[in-house]
Amino acid sequence: MDTHWQCGAVADGADRQVGSLEAEEDMADKARARKMSDRIKVIVAEMLETRIKDPRLGFITITDARVTGDLHDATVYYTVYGSDEEKAGTAAALESAKGVIRSEIGKQTGVRFTPTVTFVADAVPENALAIEDLLSQAAAADAEVQEKAAAATYAGEPDPYKKPRDEDDELDDDELDDDEDADANDGDEDDDDVDGERAGATA
Repeated sequence: MDTHWQCGAVADGADRQVGSLEAEEDMADKARARKMSDRIKVIVAEMLETRIKDPRLGFITITDARVTGDLHDATVYYTVYGSDEEKAGTAAALESAKGVIRSEIGKQTGVRFTPTVTFVADAVPENALAIEDLLSQAAAADAEVQEKAAAATYAGEPDPYKKPRDEDDELDDDELDDDEDADANDGDEDDDDVDGERAGATA
């Protein structure tokens, strides 16, 4: 057997094995990151509800959390129900509480390196509300158009198009024509009789 071919086959097999291991490790990293994200989301929500007493903190909801594959950085997404001032106050409160929250994450997860925490306002719910408003406006406009269409009347006949005549209608017309011809003939005969009587009286 050719030695070069053997070396090539072994190298190709090793590359495939390495690629397979890397794919498995990548899947494992994603699974660990997803699990860590879910855990961080719960920890942060509990911290904000029970331990963070900053008066600037508004009506906040944690919508999602994402962690990088190496588990070093976490991004926490949130929404605030309220005015722009309340949203700004909540952002400042979260920034102040970031250190305490990160320490609690490290304590509850037990990881060797506690991920950094970044808070990001989630714009998805606001976009959803804007879309809902647009859909409501479109539905109202459609309803108005339908109402106007229902109240509208035709300028001419309701059905201006002539329909093809049925055979029964044609037969009725033919019978009517025959009756009219018969009446006309009877009228002519009566006129002839009257003229004859007048002529006899004259004679």
